[in-house]
Amino acid sequence: MATTKRALISVSDKTGIIDFAKGLQALGVEILSTGGTAKLFRDNNIPVIEVSDYTGFPEMLDGRVKTLHPKVHGGILGRRDLPEHVSAMQAQDIPNIDMVVVNLYPFEATVANPNCSLEDAIENIDIGGPAMVRSAAKNWKDVAVVTDASQYADVLRELQSTGGATSQATKFALSVAAFNRISNYDGAISDYLSSFNADGSRNPYPAQVNSRFVKLQDLRYGENPHQSAAFYRDTNPAPGSLVTAVQLQGKELSYNNIADADAAWEAVKSFDSTACVIVKHANPCGVALGKDALEAYSKAFQTDPTSAFGGIIAFNTTLDKAAAEAVSKQFVEVLIAPDYTAEALAIFSAKANVRVLKIALPAGGDNAWAQGRNSHDTKRIGSGLLIQTADNHEISVNDLKIVSKKQPTPEQLQDMLFAWRVAKYVKSNAIVFCGNSMTLGVGAGQMSRVDSTKIAAIKAQNAGLTLKNSVVASDAFFPFRDGIDVLAEAGAACVIHPGGSMRDEEVIAAADEHGLVMVVTGIRHFRH
Repeated sequence: MATTKRALISVSDKTGIIDFAKGLQALGVEILSTGGTAKLFRDNNIPVIEVSDYTGFPEMLDGRVKTLHPKVHGGILGRRDLPEHVSAMQAQDIPNIDMVVVNLYPFEATVANPNCSLEDAIENIDIGGPAMVRSAAKNWKDVAVVTDASQYADVLRELQSTGGATSQATKFALSVAAFNRISNYDGAISDYLSSFNADGSRNPYPAQVNSRFVKLQDLRYGENPHQSAAFYRDTNPAPGSLVTAVQLQGKELSYNNIADADAAWEAVKSFDSTACVIVKHANPCGVALGKDALEAYSKAFQTDPTSAFGGIIAFNTTLDKAAAEAVSKQFVEVLIAPDYTAEALAIFSAKANVRVLKIALPAGGDNAWAQGRNSHDTKRIGSGLLIQTADNHEISVNDLKIVSKKQPTPEQLQDMLFAWRVAKYVKSNAIVFCGNSMTLGVGAGQMSRVDSTKIAAIKAQNAGLTLKNSVVASDAFFPFRDGIDVLAEAGAACVIHPGGSMRDEEVIAAADEHGLVMVVTGIRHFRH
């Protein structure tokens, strides 16, 4: 392996660069640098050659042109194994540059500032940096390219263990990381600039979307065994989202495990009070609030013990010994919580196949869970993509409009708000019976709202739960009165729905005829 004799270092983010440069210096590596980075090295007694002195050409145009020079790019791109390259470089007095250490102007951070102007964004588009990174990454067999401070320690460790050389495997891995960084950088620029309209205003949906994801793992198969699959995350995931989970024990997560776990986690973290959500096949089959994790779980499990078998269970609070003992009595595929007591983990260690996930609660007080919500949802269709803002709309008692003659009690209003929140996470058409801050029956994914109502009632009956005096949430309006007739027959006392049907008067009249409380929200929660 060839040793590293010369490195060009030009970094916007100076994190860790002093120690890395000192490590190179100790190995006898000559360091070339530019502007602020060179000054930093001189201030720290690290020998450095300014690129302008090296090329004989001064920095110009407010620093826009400093490394765009044949002596820089020739030294990076020249192949050591081609005699014609070697002779050409010798003829032009171009030495080899064996390592390029570059991170780019902070474009992403700049445009993330809501007060960023177009001019600020343009000035933070790096030109020379990406050019050097691409050159070094292309010539990876001869040049090591380092693009992130997180790489410094491993690269320096290898250099020290080999007397100044880096392996071909390391150089190739660094090259791939470099091209990924350039891709992300260019994608961010494209996303931002293509969001501008002709009049200078910005469109929340850019003219081009450049999706960028990092693979977390290959999966054994997809939804079905004949489908292959892999799991990816956003390049900058939201705190508290599923992709930030740490798996503490259990078998490898499957495609369906991940999809169901996300549904459970998104639902449970929407509650401010201690909650438990049990999901089966992407739908909540039991949701409840409780004074602690045990009570929340016990109530959620009562809704549909049959469907809970082999389900995904999520908590928005630390799982303690009492709750763990109760959960361990059923067959569970995945368990999710912000944290676990040592006693709880000891209980599940006896069930080696149970996948136990820990997802850290984001810092930020009462708004912590909101920080971990997706801002947009996407759905793939044939050769296309649908993008929408995420359904993060919340309502309070003050947002409700009581349209029935009968008025709700304060307890009924709270149960209706609970049912409404659950309905948002149930596939349309969704009907959710609730009472005492727990689900009693869930009807999901039916083409007819009446059928969803009947299924929810059957679920409650099978679980031995009464629907008398229950509240019902519907994710969309009732197009006809028949839905009201069915839920009244099942024993409901209150119903909450968006309203807005052409037959609202007929539906309200049906509620009054049955002596029901009816509340409308003006908001729909379709979930397809």
